[in-house]
Amino acid sequence: MKNGLEDVIAAETQLSDVDGEAGRLVIRGVSLDQLVATGTYESVAKLLLDGLTERQFDAGELKAWLGEARERLFAHVAAADAVLLALPPVDAMRALIARLPDGDDFDTALRLLAAPAVFLPAILRLQAGNTPIKPDTSLSQAADILHMLTGHRPSNEQTAALDTYLVTISDHGLNASTFASRVIASTGAGLTSSVLAAISALKGPLHGGAPGPVLDMFDAIGNKANAEPWIGEALDRGERLMGFGHRIYRVRDPRADALKGALRPLVQTGQVDPGRMSLAEGIEAAALTILRERKPGRPLDVNVEFYTALLLDALGFPRAAFTGVFAIGRTVGWIAHAREQALNGRLIRPRSIYVGPLPKVA
Repeated sequence: MKNGLEDVIAAETQLSDVDGEAGRLVIRGVSLDQLVATGTYESVAKLLLDGLTERQFDAGELKAWLGEARERLFAHVAAADAVLLALPPVDAMRALIARLPDGDDFDTALRLLAAPAVFLPAILRLQAGNTPIKPDTSLSQAADILHMLTGHRPSNEQTAALDTYLVTISDHGLNASTFASRVIASTGAGLTSSVLAAISALKGPLHGGAPGPVLDMFDAIGNKANAEPWIGEALDRGERLMGFGHRIYRVRDPRADALKGALRPLVQTGQVDPGRMSLAEGIEAAALTILRERKPGRPLDVNVEFYTALLLDALGFPRAAFTGVFAIGRTVGWIAHAREQALNGRLIRPRSIYVGPLPKVA
C-alpha cells in the first residue's frame, strides 16, 4: 500500500504531462512556455477538448458560444439568496453550478465552462452589496470575467494577464480535484457531477486554498528589510511558508515564472504597484536563501501560488475568492479528463487493506 497513492499510476492520459524533476509542464504536446506566449483561454480549451466532444470547433467559434452561454447562465444569479451569499465564494459558486442539468454532451460542457466565469463575479458583487453585471457576449472569457467583476472594460494588459493565468492552470496531471473528476466520470454520472466533485476537492486547503495566505505573508512582512527575520522566525515556529514547495516539482514550478512574466506589463504600465512587485521578489529571494540553508535536503522552490496571489490581487479579486478563480481556469481540464475517462476508462474501484479487529473465534 502507498499512503496517498504516491507514485501509483491510475490513468493513461493524452492531456498533460508534469515532469517534476525537470520542472516542465506539457499540455497535449505543447509546452507551457509556448502556450503562454500565444494562447488564450479559448485556444487552450480547444486544445484540451479536441476530439473529446461530439462537436468540432475552433477557438473563434468557442469564444462566440461561450459568450452566448454566459448570457444564458446569468439568469441563475437570481437564485443567490441570503443563505447562499453567506457562504464563502467558492461554496456559493458551487451551489449555483449544482442547479445546472447533468449530461455528457457538448452543451453541458459549454455551460460548465461558462458557469463559474459568470457566477463568481456575480457572487462577489452581491456579497459586496453591488448589483451583478450582465455578461458582454462580444468579449473573450477572460475580458468578460474582469468586466463582470469591476463593471469596466479591462485593459489589454489586464485581459492578457488573466488569460495567462487561465491558460497556466488549465490542467496539471492527476491532482486531487482532477482525480475526483475522473472517479465520478467513471461511474457515468455526468459532467456536472464531475465538476462539482472536483470543486469540492479543490476547496480543501491542501489543494487549492493557499494563494490567499501568500498575501497575508506579504502584508505581515511589509518591506524587504523584514523578509529574512520574519521568514526565519516563521520557520523557527515550525510554520510552512506559503507559496513554496510542491508535491510533484523537485525544482522551480514552471507556472511561477509564467505568472511572474504576466505581471511585468501591469507593472510597466502602472497597473500594479512596482513596490508590491519588488516586495514579492525580495521575499522570494530571502525565502529561497533561508530554505536552502535550513532544509538543504528538501526541494523547496517557488510554486504557482506565490505569483498567483499577486496577479489575482492586482486584477481586483479578493483573496477569499482565489480558489474560485482557480476553478474557472481548471474546469476545462476537469471536463477533458472526465470525457477521457468516460470514453477510454472503466469504473475506478481501488481496494483497501483492512487493519481493524477480527471476529472472535468461539
